[in-house]
Amino acid sequence: MTMKPSVDIGACLKEINSACLNPLDLIPRNDLAEKLIELVMFGPGEGIPAGINSQLRKLADVIKTADTSEVRVVVIGGGTGLSNIIGGDSRLSSWPASPFQGLKKIFPHTRAITCITDDGGSTGELLKDLPLIALGDIRHVLLSSIQEDFLAKYYRMEGREAFQVVEILHGLFNYRFGALPVSADQLLNKAAPDFSLLPEAMARGLRELTSRLFRNEKLIPVLRRKQCLGNLLLVSSIYRQDDPDDETVIEGIKHVASLIGAHPCAVLPCSTTPGHLQILYSNGVLVTGEHKSSVAKRGYPIEKVLVQFSGPPNVPEEVISSIDQADILIFAPGSLYTSIIPVLHVPGIADAVRNNQKALKILVANLWAQEGETDISKDDPQRRFYVSDLIAAYSRNIPGGIKDLFQQILVLALRDIPGSILQQYAVENKIPIYLDTHRVVAMGLKPVQAGIFSQKALTERRVLQHCPAAFATAVQTLWTAKKYLALDRDDPFILPAEIDWNPALEAGTLACDRLKRMKKCLAEMNLPDILGEKLMEIFWCHKDILPEHLDFIKDIRLVEPGSWKRSQEWDKILSFFDPEESAIQIRKDISVQGDNFETAFLVALGESLLGNYAKTKKLVPLEQNGRSLGKIFTIELRPEHERKCFFSSQELSRYLKLARMNPVDENKLVYTRLVNSNEGFTPPGLLFGLTYAWYLDNRLTGHIEYKMSIMKAAISDLIPEQAKVLRRRAAMINFFRQSVFRLKDGSFAED
Repeated sequence: MTMKPSVDIGACLKEINSACLNPLDLIPRNDLAEKLIELVMFGPGEGIPAGINSQLRKLADVIKTADTSEVRVVVIGGGTGLSNIIGGDSRLSSWPASPFQGLKKIFPHTRAITCITDDGGSTGELLKDLPLIALGDIRHVLLSSIQEDFLAKYYRMEGREAFQVVEILHGLFNYRFGALPVSADQLLNKAAPDFSLLPEAMARGLRELTSRLFRNEKLIPVLRRKQCLGNLLLVSSIYRQDDPDDETVIEGIKHVASLIGAHPCAVLPCSTTPGHLQILYSNGVLVTGEHKSSVAKRGYPIEKVLVQFSGPPNVPEEVISSIDQADILIFAPGSLYTSIIPVLHVPGIADAVRNNQKALKILVANLWAQEGETDISKDDPQRRFYVSDLIAAYSRNIPGGIKDLFQQILVLALRDIPGSILQQYAVENKIPIYLDTHRVVAMGLKPVQAGIFSQKALTERRVLQHCPAAFATAVQTLWTAKKYLALDRDDPFILPAEIDWNPALEAGTLACDRLKRMKKCLAEMNLPDILGEKLMEIFWCHKDILPEHLDFIKDIRLVEPGSWKRSQEWDKILSFFDPEESAIQIRKDISVQGDNFETAFLVALGESLLGNYAKTKKLVPLEQNGRSLGKIFTIELRPEHERKCFFSSQELSRYLKLARMNPVDENKLVYTRLVNSNEGFTPPGLLFGLTYAWYLDNRLTGHIEYKMSIMKAAISDLIPEQAKVLRRRAAMINFFRQSVFRLKDGSFAED
C-alpha cells in the first residue's frame, strides 16, 4: 500500500517560491563578515544572474573605494609575519618587484611596534658588543615600510625611479658579510653596485652612516663579526651621539626611516631598554634566550614567558600615543611567545591597548604550530594545537588576560588550501593550527575565516604564507563595514584565570657586560688558544651560565688521549673537574667535535661548582654472613671554613639529599648511600655535572633526559614510588633553577 505524503508537491513549490533569497547567500562563506571579504577579494563568482551580479559588484566597489587615507593603524609583533603584512617580506629576493603593497598601501598611516628581545643571527652579534635593543626586526620592518608617496615627497621619485631606489635599498639593507671590510666605500660598492643611482641626499646620508662605522672606536668591534649592513646603519644612526640614551635610540631609528622613504614613526621598538626573553616550561625548567627557545626540543609545553630587562623598561612616548590614537589595532602573525607576548609584557602597553575603546582590534592567528612553542597543547600534550589554545596562552601570559585586547580572530581558511600542500608540510612536521569555532566563540571572540594566503607564493615556491594584499583587503573590509557586522565580543565564560605575577623583570645584566666579565675570567686562566672563541660562543648560547660559575676554575687543560688516566668505570664523559688543582681537564681529541666538546665542557663546569666540597670519598663492600649485599658509598664534606664551593652549607646539603645521599645523624659532614651488588650508580659530582648540562640543553645528556622523562608519564595511584620519584625529579629541577642558576622571579612557587 502506498502512503500518501502529508504535504503535496504544490505546497512545497509554494513555500520555495515565497522565500526571499539574499544575494549574499550565494557567496560560499559562513557569516556576513566572511562573505564580504570573499566578495571584495574574489568577486561574485560564476553563474550568478546579471542583476544580482551587478548588485554584488557595486557593493564590492563601495568597500574597495572607501577612503582609508586617514585611518590610523598600529600593528604589534615581530619578525617576518609583521614585515609581510605591512609591505611584504623585504628579505625575499622577489620583494623589490612589488614593494608597495600590504597594509601601508591601503592604510598610509600604518605604524609598527616591534619586539626587542631577539638575540639570534646578526642581531645577536651586535648585542655581544653593544648595550642595545635587538634591531633585526626593526630593520626588516623598516624596509617593508617604504612608501612611494614618501619617496615622491622627499626625493621626487615616482614610478620606475621609485622601484629602482627600492631595489638598491633592498640590496643594501640585506647585505651580509663575515670579514672586516677595508673601507666604507668598499662596503657600499659590494652591497649596492648601483649606489650612485640613489637620490643625492639619500646617498649622502647613507654614506655618512656607513663612514661613521669606521670612525667610531666603539663600533669597530662589530665590523669584525658576521653582520647585516641594514642593522649596522641603524647602529650608526643611534651612535650619532657617543653614549646613546632612550631618546637617541628613537631618534636614530626615525632618521633612518626618513632617509629611506618611510614615515619617521613607521617602526617603533616597544621599549628602548634591552631585555632577554625567558621561557618557563611545564617541567619547571626556566631558560634564557629567544633564539635558544626557537631551536629547543624540550618536549614540554611552555608554561609562561618572562622578559628580563637590564633596567626599568622605558616605553617611548610615540608608542603609547600611537596606540591611543589608533583606529585599528592588529596583533600580527608570528611566534606566539617571542613576538607579541614580550611586547605586551612591557609595562603600559597592554593597558594602552585596553584603554583604546574605539579601535577595531584584530588578532591574526598563525598558520602553523611552531615546534617547541605551539606544537604541544598545555591542556593535553598529546593532541593538536587549536586557535583556542593560542588565545588561552595569551590569557595566561599577559597581565589582565585578553580582556579588551582584541575582538576578532582573523584565521586562514584551511579549506582553501590544496590537500597536497598540507600533506607536503606534514612530511616536514609542520602542522596547521586548527580553528575550533565554538570554543573561540565561547571565549567571547569573533573568528573570521578568509582566504588570505599568497597564491603566488604557493604556485612559485610551494610555500604557504599570508598575502600582504589579501590581508590588507580583509582588514579594509572589516573596517569599512564594521557598523554592519556583529563584531562586538560577548562575555567569555571559558577563559583561564588571569596571571598573578609580574612578567617584566628588572634585575638583568646587559648581554655585552656579561660577556666582558666572562672574557676577563678566561683571560686570567691558563687556556689553550684554540678554546677561547669556542668557549665564548658556548657562554653566548647558554645565557644562564653566570660569570660566578667560573670562579672555581684556574685552568682548562686539553689532555692527549695517551695521557688520559681518568677511570671510565662510571661514565664515558671525557672531561672532569680536578678540585686539587682547580682545573677542568678535557681529552684533546674531542676539543674539535662540536656538541661533544660542548657537553664535556658543561659537565666539567657544572662539577666545578661543587669545588673541593668532598674531603674524602669511599666505596666499601657491605657483607652479611659472608655474603655480599652491595657497597656503601660515603662522602665526608670539608668543614665549611675549608670549603671552596658555589653553594652554602644548606644548599649543598639539599643537593646531596636530592642525589640520594643520606646524612649521618651524628656527623653532619658525612653522607652515605647504599649501592646494590653488581649495580653502578652516578656519583653526586658527576650527576651534578650531567644535570647542569641537561638543564642548559636537554639534548646534550641523554642519561639525564631519560631520568627526567618520568615527568611526562601519567601518575598511577597504584604505584606510590612513581609519585615519589617524580617529586624528587621536580625538586632537582627547582634546585638547579633557584640555587644553581639563581633564577628567582616570584612567578612560581619557590622551595
